[in-house]
Amino acid sequence: MNDQVFIALGTNIGDREANLCKARKELAPKVTIIKESPIYITPPWGYEDQPEFLNQVLEVQTKMRPGRLLAYLKRIEKKMGRMKTFRNGPRLIDLDILFYGQRVIERSKLCIPHPRLHERSFVLVPLKDIAPEFNHPVLNMTVETMLAKINTEGVRPL
Repeated sequence: MNDQVFIALGTNIGDREANLCKARKELAPKVTIIKESPIYITPPWGYEDQPEFLNQVLEVQTKMRPGRLLAYLKRIEKKMGRMKTFRNGPRLIDLDILFYGQRVIERSKLCIPHPRLHERSFVLVPLKDIAPEFNHPVLNMTVETMLAKINTEGVRPL
């Protein structure tokens, strides 16, 4: 498949750098990393009474279809020890599909593009580093344009 696939990684529990490194390694062999953004320190979003996050975005290649890729990512999260807490709460690792080419998928457990990515500086800042001209298939805006519309305060390179 030649679709540009982007995955967001986030962590704010334990050895955050090691968590990101382990998550990247766990993607193989079914997912190949093409590009990786720098890692950013980001303030918590949604629920603020928790440690800062480390966030990164990867461009990847895979032969898996979107639903199978999501299941694969959830298995990696579980294998790494992620425990379900509450929405926007602390997490050992979070792996989200941001885009799968220009596909638009709306199912109960899978929405692509990620439905809130255009509001989130912790996603758009690293995504801009590797794909500033990528066009959101629903909003018809580039990553750079979406980023220019939001507050990026507190997002800084590691």
